[in-house]
Amino acid sequence: MTSEAAVSAPPLGDALLKAVRAGRTAEVVGLLDGMTDAERRACLPALKELRKELRPARWDSASRRAHPTLHAAGAACHTGAAGTADWLTGADMRWAQASPAVLLHVLGDRERAWLGDVAHRLAERPDSAQVPYELMSGLVRLSGCPLPTTETYVFGWVQWICGTRRRGDTVAQRLRQDPHTAELVTASFGTTGIGGRLDWMFGSGAQDWVDALTQLTREGTLDRQELLDSCAAALLRGGPPADCRVFLRLLKGLEPTRAEELEHVATWMALASDAVSTVASHAQSVLGSLALDGGLTARQLAEMSDAVLFRAERRLVRSQLVLLGKALRRDRSSAAELLPAVARAFGHEDTDVQERALKLVERHIGSVTAEVRAEVAASADLLSAGLRARAEGPLGLEEAGTAPEPYREMLPPAPEPQRLATAPESAAEVAEEVAALLASGGDVAAFERTLDGLVRHSYRDRAALVEALRPAVARRWWFDIDSRYTAVDGYFGAAPHGLEVVLAALFGQVRVEALRKAVQHPPTTESCAHSGPARAFNARLWEAAHRAVTEPQPLLLATPTWASGVLEPDELVSRLDEYRRLGARPGEADLAQALLRVRRDDRAAADAAAARAAALGTPEGDRLARWLATASPSLPSVRRHVSGNRVLLEPAGADESAGTGWFPDELPPEFRLLGLPVDVSTQRRYCSHYWEQSDQQYWLAVLPGQRELVAGRLLNDLSALATDDIRGDAALLPRMAEAEGEAGGAVHLGLAYGLGARHPEDRLGAVDALLVLAARGQLDAFRLGADLGELVRCGAVKPLRLAESVRTAAATGAYATVWAVVRTALPPLFERLDADGATAPPHGLGELVAVAADCAERTGVRGELPHLSRAVDRRGTSRLVTQARRLRTTLDRDEAA
Repeated sequence: MTSEAAVSAPPLGDALLKAVRAGRTAEVVGLLDGMTDAERRACLPALKELRKELRPARWDSASRRAHPTLHAAGAACHTGAAGTADWLTGADMRWAQASPAVLLHVLGDRERAWLGDVAHRLAERPDSAQVPYELMSGLVRLSGCPLPTTETYVFGWVQWICGTRRRGDTVAQRLRQDPHTAELVTASFGTTGIGGRLDWMFGSGAQDWVDALTQLTREGTLDRQELLDSCAAALLRGGPPADCRVFLRLLKGLEPTRAEELEHVATWMALASDAVSTVASHAQSVLGSLALDGGLTARQLAEMSDAVLFRAERRLVRSQLVLLGKALRRDRSSAAELLPAVARAFGHEDTDVQERALKLVERHIGSVTAEVRAEVAASADLLSAGLRARAEGPLGLEEAGTAPEPYREMLPPAPEPQRLATAPESAAEVAEEVAALLASGGDVAAFERTLDGLVRHSYRDRAALVEALRPAVARRWWFDIDSRYTAVDGYFGAAPHGLEVVLAALFGQVRVEALRKAVQHPPTTESCAHSGPARAFNARLWEAAHRAVTEPQPLLLATPTWASGVLEPDELVSRLDEYRRLGARPGEADLAQALLRVRRDDRAAADAAAARAAALGTPEGDRLARWLATASPSLPSVRRHVSGNRVLLEPAGADESAGTGWFPDELPPEFRLLGLPVDVSTQRRYCSHYWEQSDQQYWLAVLPGQRELVAGRLLNDLSALATDDIRGDAALLPRMAEAEGEAGGAVHLGLAYGLGARHPEDRLGAVDALLVLAARGQLDAFRLGADLGELVRCGAVKPLRLAESVRTAAATGAYATVWAVVRTALPPLFERLDADGATAPPHGLGELVAVAADCAERTGVRGELPHLSRAVDRRGTSRLVTQARRLRTTLDRDEAA
């Protein structure tokens, strides 16, 4: 029989392969039915080769015709369960599979244990493998194996159940007919993501599914107690909001009795403490009803309150305080247990919550012992300053000697200037620095130090440097590509891409002709705000790459002394002297960058360095001497320009240019672009530099000490943080705050946009910048507040986002700084409020006023805030009105009091 099988296998294999290619399913099934295991194994190599052949062109007619039959034949010809499962779930097989009926037919003659093994292997595949449920369930039925309850199987079952609606039957009918419903329903409670799958099939809430389960529970098909316990366990476990939503709706649909609710008190308390807001709210309502009916002791209610009052959701906290008020009225003897719990709300960030809690304490504090009163009074320090003053009498704070200390502003320490370390001493150290920069980027100091190291070691021993760099760059796309491949030249000819152009040049992957062209005739881009600093930055990199392979330089002249990008004049003279000693020629772009970086504000040091430079007797020394003899000009004047919902800056007049006196004609053309004025009309949101934003962090070092000029060019990008919900550009703000130079209109306007950014991480970056400027004494709070007020009025900044930013800044201890900002920002917003309160104020204005009131209370400021009465006199008790009244009470408080 073995010899006969070996003789007959090739003809059967040829016939099978032809039938598979033609897509003749019935013929393939017939051939497979007559094969032995050995014959099937003999056919498998040819089927694998066909699979490889079809894989590159899976969408052509031959592939579409053959794939379903290939799917079935390959599964049947595998004799191992693992191989069959791998074949069935291959990524290239998913788009055109054989039907489950065909697969069950060709696999159904195997042993039951083998079929069960395949079923479980398929069920353990991720849901993305798209294994048909009919196939898995059919294999389970044929094998009689235990039911798999994996995510893939449960998801498939749910989708199969829900898909029956097209035939007219209901979900409940199909669940009732399935013998495995009880087991799979239980498994669904432990399957993360089931709620999202049900929402996708039924719509938000999956009401049809919930109704079907509750109906089967009433009929007795499903065990009610088991479903209640499963719901509670799933809600305690948490998970995606859609899961919680479905389980909560099912729990409500089961309508637990009072006795069942009492059995799960511990569960309700845990849910009220830690569950998502909607689930916690339901648990809170259940516990509240039990408490008012006598089902909870005062101690249990106090324990529940300790957890709920700690939550950030105001609605839950307020509801809990309402519940505590009802419980205290119902049983006044419970005050000793409940009032310390009420006092937990004294530390809530919302002063409305604090006031509600204080009112409860004031109402019931007279009925407790001195010991309980002292326990409540110990929490009074958490109250806002205004409420704490109000609590002094009822809680006896004055007698206890717990008066608050005078306010002290807490600002972070001002950043100290960081001096650059010397260039790496060995090629191995340079390679380490390069690897770190390529992997995760770096700051100005790391970039400049590494670039200088590359230049120095290419001069000393290029071969040794290349050998050391090889592991660091081995995975770059250009590393092992044919050097004649023109895409490399084009890639680095359009932009240097940071240090990569120097590295590619050292490895000979960029032709010298391409580098020479980039240096002599750099690519011209459209006129945009970024073109000045970008082209100056790129010119120096192209030059360094070109010189590294044609005329190596002993060192870079423009490497800064300080991390801010500033170069000390005496150090630059010493480098020029080294060039003179070695007879080397300085790079034109390198020298131009050095001149822009050299410090000129210390006239004594500049004059001494100028004398030394003139004594060198070289053209570069004379040029430096002339440059140091002139002082840096003042910043050009600008005016504000409103464009849509953006406020930008533009030159004050056509005859005024930022380049006057800044960039003489002797500088290379790429550097003279820095002196051109930035017009609003040139500020395009998407330009060629948009995709190279990582370079922007280095632009501040192109013009160190002139951050206003750089900020003006980046202002359009920063405005998009608030107006277009762009993410990430605010990372520049802390660096801008730490840079040298005047912090004028552009810096403050960019900071204002950052404080109103859409994304929290960008707002945190702006808060850091605000605190750094304040710590350095460079924050103009009046200017920033005026900018914020204008941006809120024109719709660029949303008050709620701004409130979150300034609240975060104030919470660090900078209450006086934040007050100085918001006291200027608020009056223009109050002024726009109508007197009768008919028009709704901007959403979030009440939150912003709350921050202002908190700052005023903590700092003890007094005085008048223009137009505050417009908010105070509005009808109702909205957040805006209550906080405005609180602010006015604070500002009007008699100092003697």
